[in-house]
Amino acid sequence: MRHRILAPLCATLALLAAMPAAHAAATDQLQSFVTSVKSARGEFTQKQIKGQGADAKTAGTSSGIFAFSRPGKFTWRYTKPYDQLLQADGQTLYIYDKDLNQVTERKLDNALGSSPAAILFGSNDLSKNFDVKNGATRDGVEWLELTPKSKDTQFERIGIGFKSGNLEAMELRDAFGNTTMLTFTGIQKNPSLPADAFRFTVPKGADVMKQ
Repeated sequence: MRHRILAPLCATLALLAAMPAAHAAATDQLQSFVTSVKSARGEFTQKQIKGQGADAKTAGTSSGIFAFSRPGKFTWRYTKPYDQLLQADGQTLYIYDKDLNQVTERKLDNALGSSPAAILFGSNDLSKNFDVKNGATRDGVEWLELTPKSKDTQFERIGIGFKSGNLEAMELRDAFGNTTMLTFTGIQKNPSLPADAFRFTVPKGADVMKQ
């Protein structure tokens, strides 16, 4: 169960903030987000959905808090149902499982790649890694669709939804037709963050694995 919760964010990790252009097209709002929001913090809820349409079923729900500072520094902490942490200091991604007292280290460039994390935590050059287009409007949320140019990614399609200028949600569709849905609340954009906010310290006695 814990691996099903954590796996999508090992490749993704996602986060966000309020957008200034309330009625702009979704692509314009995304561009505003990546250029004007240098840091953010808030809360998230994540749902794993198996299948599509009438056959879709929720396979698990988790929630937690996040913070980030662009480029490449972020904290993504699950608080329910398990306490797990993904944290990056700009060079290394650390994945900490509190129950197992285990830390996995990965080089950040390899961990992000053409994932949604590259959009939210990385540089502003979206066209380098993604084909971007406006999508449909559903329940008042304007969606845009991003397709990774690289074939070496677990996601076939990434949806990002905005409502009244705010980043509302992300949908991550994998090659098997399953979806990870992220919704965001309590977002603060460009807050003042401590200099050591993204410094990771290996917990006492933890096993460390480098990948």
